[in-house]
Amino acid sequence: VQLQASGGGLVQAGGSLRLSCAASGSTFSRYAVGWFRQAPGNEREFVAAITRRGSMTYYADSVRGRFTISRDNAKSTVYLQMNSLKPEDTAVYYCSAHPVVRNLEDNGYWGQGTLVTVSS
Repeated sequence: VQLQASGGGLVQAGGSLRLSCAASGSTFSRYAVGWFRQAPGNEREFVAAITRRGSMTYYADSVRGRFTISRDNAKSTVYLQMNSLKPEDTAVYYCSAHPVVRNLEDNGYWGQGTLVTVSS
């Protein structure tokens, strides 16, 4: 499966952005999808994940209540709605796909990143 992340940009603190991760090349509903991010000088960290049919979602503590992950299997796309953004959310955001959620980071298919910059 090939993944294309988009939707990043520059936003003021408190603002919102919606990221998209569009998939092609395989049956999208076979894959769980996750979002990860990496800030300059930091290791990559988990942000959110959603199971194959969207029945379960998972969030990092740092984004729970502010970010929402969702998917539209008919459009082969996963979304990350980011509200109440903070400067510490600044990072390159990546999406990953794998049939099993726990394998997203180590064994997933990765898209290119999209940069999110939150100004204070």
